[in-house]
Amino acid sequence: MAALSSSRQTTKRPILMDELTPPSTPQQEREQMFSSSPQLKVQLMHKNAQMPRRGSGGAAGYDLYSAEDTVISARGKALISTGLAIQVPYDAYGRIAPRSSLASKNSIDCGAGVIDADYRGEVKILLFNFGDSDFPVKTGDRIAQLIIERIYTPEIVKVDELDNSPRGDKGFGSTGLR
Repeated sequence: MAALSSSRQTTKRPILMDELTPPSTPQQEREQMFSSSPQLKVQLMHKNAQMPRRGSGGAAGYDLYSAEDTVISARGKALISTGLAIQVPYDAYGRIAPRSSLASKNSIDCGAGVIDADYRGEVKILLFNFGDSDFPVKTGDRIAQLIIERIYTPEIVKVDELDNSPRGDKGFGSTGLR
């Protein structure tokens, strides 16, 4: 980017605390959740960035697109630019999920997929190539899905003992296969 001359520099306004923090009471949170449609705000940060899109009316996720050409080496990994920054609603987070076609046809999976509501940097996708051949990624390829999921953040309470349950501490296959 070219440096701005001193006459063109602008001052960023300070961020107010109420812009960073969710409503403080459960009643205010409920009002915010149900008073209007939640919005996913998207900033295109790169000339090759594309808006996330759902592939069908019933799709859970929004397709995310590569903003760059790259090659993922066989048995390797690559961090792929989407050219996007997003603002997830405060009662949710964005989960980066693999595209089933990339996984089933090309052995490509993704990882490290949590976008918190207060993150404002570029969304990048960590792709793993579990195949034996290099995998080319082209600008505009659909590389992952963004699924917006509501979250609940309960108060953490230290206790001396947990409540009993029928399952108890049995895990790791204790309920059987069938």
